[in-house]
Amino acid sequence: MRNEKINYKVREHSLAKIPVILAAGKREVAENTVALRRLGQQGQSSLTLAAAIEQLRAEAAERGRPAAPAAAAAS
Repeated sequence: MRNEKINYKVREHSLAKIPVILAAGKREVAENTVALRRLGQQGQSSLTLAAAIEQLRAEAAERGRPAAPAAAAAS
């Protein structure tokens, strides 16, 4: 972990064309959720970690890409 503001990290990853960013700040930890940001979209969605993992797995399956095993994703 680097000691930088979250907005800087999001911008840095957006410029690197990272398709999906999963963030968990103080608010998300308190609410037991994660923030999911997608490249090219303005907003973000707030989901439980399990729902975010399931959504990303479903998208990977649609694209024919192997998803990480359940044990690896949960750790």
